[in-house]
Amino acid sequence: MKPIIKIALLIPVIFILACGPKSKISVLPVIVGPEDRLYSKAEQLFQAKLYTKSLETYREYISRFPNRPLVDDALMKMGTLYTISGDHENARNIYQRLIAEHPTSSFVLDARIEILATYYNQGKYKEVIDQAPEILKKTYSRARLIRIYAILGDTFVADGFPVDALFFYIKAYKKSKAPGKEIIIVKLKEAIGQIGSADIAFVLSRLKKSDPIAGYLMYHLGLNKIDDESYEDALKVLSEFVKRFRKHEYTQQAERLIEELNKKSVYSRYTLGCILPLTGPYSTYGNRALKGVELALNQFNSQGDHPTLKIVIKDTESDPIMASMAVIDLFEEHVAAVIGPIATAEAAALEAQDKGIPIITLTQKDNITDIGDYVFRNFFTPKMQVKTIVSFAVEVLGLNRFAILYPNENYGKTFMNLFWDEVIAYGGDVVGLESYNAKQTDFADPIKKLVGLYYEVPEDLKAAGRGIEDEGMYTMKNPEPIGDFDSIFLDPIKKLTGFNDVIPEGIDTATAPDDEEKEPQPIIDFDAVFLPDAPEKAGLIIPQLAFHDVEDVNLFGTNLWHSNKLIKMTRQYVQGAIMADGFFAESDSQKVKDFVRIFEKTYGERPGFIEAVAYDTAMILLQMLSRPDVRFRSVLRDELMNFVDFEGVTGLTSFDSNGDVRKRLYLLKVKGRKFIELEHAFQNPEKRRDDDDQPEIFHEAFQ
Repeated sequence: MKPIIKIALLIPVIFILACGPKSKISVLPVIVGPEDRLYSKAEQLFQAKLYTKSLETYREYISRFPNRPLVDDALMKMGTLYTISGDHENARNIYQRLIAEHPTSSFVLDARIEILATYYNQGKYKEVIDQAPEILKKTYSRARLIRIYAILGDTFVADGFPVDALFFYIKAYKKSKAPGKEIIIVKLKEAIGQIGSADIAFVLSRLKKSDPIAGYLMYHLGLNKIDDESYEDALKVLSEFVKRFRKHEYTQQAERLIEELNKKSVYSRYTLGCILPLTGPYSTYGNRALKGVELALNQFNSQGDHPTLKIVIKDTESDPIMASMAVIDLFEEHVAAVIGPIATAEAAALEAQDKGIPIITLTQKDNITDIGDYVFRNFFTPKMQVKTIVSFAVEVLGLNRFAILYPNENYGKTFMNLFWDEVIAYGGDVVGLESYNAKQTDFADPIKKLVGLYYEVPEDLKAAGRGIEDEGMYTMKNPEPIGDFDSIFLDPIKKLTGFNDVIPEGIDTATAPDDEEKEPQPIIDFDAVFLPDAPEKAGLIIPQLAFHDVEDVNLFGTNLWHSNKLIKMTRQYVQGAIMADGFFAESDSQKVKDFVRIFEKTYGERPGFIEAVAYDTAMILLQMLSRPDVRFRSVLRDELMNFVDFEGVTGLTSFDSNGDVRKRLYLLKVKGRKFIELEHAFQNPEKRRDDDDQPEIFHEAFQ
């Protein structure tokens, strides 16, 4: 009701200035005495909107010159000024004084009308309804009739009787001219929005088919039919509306609605679809996600301040064909949107785009949102992980030289390329790069290659000084010639093999035995090692790095490292290792704490990222579907596209213009036997993770 009240407060001023007797308001009197000068001063202050001073001056005028002809005009202005200030009680007292002391004044009828407005603004609706009929009997002026009808309409809306309000708004509209017509239209549309289909049909039956008001009623009747899921009736009403009112302000909207209804936007607005791999190779993840979705639905429906929503679950069986068929089934069941799948996301996304169903996938698959504008993703990607790690390494830790040790398969190569690109983007250098076979368990060779201990010194250079000036320098990390050198240590072999770069003082290298062999030392010219692999492999490699003296460097991994298995396998060697993840059950966030508590109470186990991101995704869609303004899938799609900073248990979530998620990841570090959160200036270091380890198949399931 607040918008109507604001309009009602403005109308008295407009009415007094524009509709009262112009001879007393607009034309200033000829100044012949002190009383006239005082009245003129009050008028000037009024017109300058200096209302407090104007009120004081009018009061002084009435007090000093109570018998002058303009006293009734001054009283009317005082009533208006009290109304502007919100003092409706004093305004009414002034109007009643005018009526009592000046019964023959031309302002008496205006004062009676404004008394109705004071009752309305105070919420005294009975007084308005009781007194208005008597005033209407004495009113013939078009402007005054419009004013009374508008007050009565506002009163009936505020009192919960929009049909009665509509009756008076229609009367006011028919007598109005621009710009007053636009004010009445605003009121009329608000009243129509509160009327049910049966009442709209009743009012329509009392109007001519060409009446512009009938257009507003028909359009809203069509919307009501859509809300009631009476789609055939909605099509009939909207089609008839477009036929009758080709130039109505709602014609284009009605045409778009008709197109949606005729094609593929008919849906049960309170029903959500969910497709997950509940059987097959990825059933572990599907069933974990299902728990998150079910928990979100139960919590949302328990709030009780909105219609009950439901979710239809379909099993993809971890098969792309079944995923596509599941989307078709959900389309035929008229769901509003789809959550999932995890694996086989591309097949489901293609079908959803074809059917015009918004789908939020839970996948890392490259370019999934490029399929179309109905396809979204709420899942952290390799690129997001890499960006989080590199930005922290460079901007917070001040590192700029990196080595990458990665498995020679899709997962490893993907992260290697992304990490390398991100390091370059931040102005850093990748100074070491080695791969290994994903099936091997001994990683001595790739580690030695990384630190310059693998390659043999060329035989033709083992003779000290032979062709040094003409030969290119060889290093263990770069076996190709990289140029000559002018200054070299006394033992060129030691220089070329990359160890003993500094010759201790007091050592006479000229007298050292030529055949003396010394243990070569690794070349550690990097600040950090990035190792994108599962905990089983990383747990084997990290101790071997230490065995080959790769120490005092930072270790970075992917979310797969967020596993107790890694700590158990590596113990002291993994201390300080850093990784990014999409969820941290030990976060200080109250929202996360509440989610973990309720999840554990419901399922008897601790949630992980899969459960959390499925929970957030369901909550996003459930909240949107409960909104009265989201009537069509296309509207839902647009709302998701403009969605900003949903505060969920996986952090702040938004979608970019391509439908891909923007999410701030958790940054975690190994400390002792725990994982701690580095986010927000390393706060609360005593957080821990005790949930079950994730199997190695995890990084394959989300491709």
